[in-house]
Amino acid sequence: MQDSFATQSGPGATFWIVWCAVMVFFIAAMWKVYTKAGQPGWAAIIPIYNAIVLLQIAGKPVWWILLFLIPLVNIVVAVMVWHSISTNFGKGVGFTLGLIFLGFIFIPILAWSDAEYLGPTAGNPVPA
Repeated sequence: MQDSFATQSGPGATFWIVWCAVMVFFIAAMWKVYTKAGQPGWAAIIPIYNAIVLLQIAGKPVWWILLFLIPLVNIVVAVMVWHSISTNFGKGVGFTLGLIFLGFIFIPILAWSDAEYLGPTAGNPVPA
């Protein structure tokens, strides 16, 4: 008895449909975070440029994009960027840890909660 193509590709097709739905949801969440920060939402879907805009939201220099290319340094830089984004939205260290370890939950929370973008100096006030 021959197996049809539909029965063989069923679980694979289901996986890809679910994966695409999750990616659309995540893109929508990042789009909303970008627009909350006063940046164009479409920047969330452009490779490399989305990292540059994320650095701007975090208040970090654009040249830090090069630091993402250095192994191990990129992990430290990513933690620093997510912490800056967290503080720029008025959140604390606990929220930063959530963004780092459970980003698929905390990025949508950041996107659709009442958190407001306070700007790059929100967590780092200028000394008087």
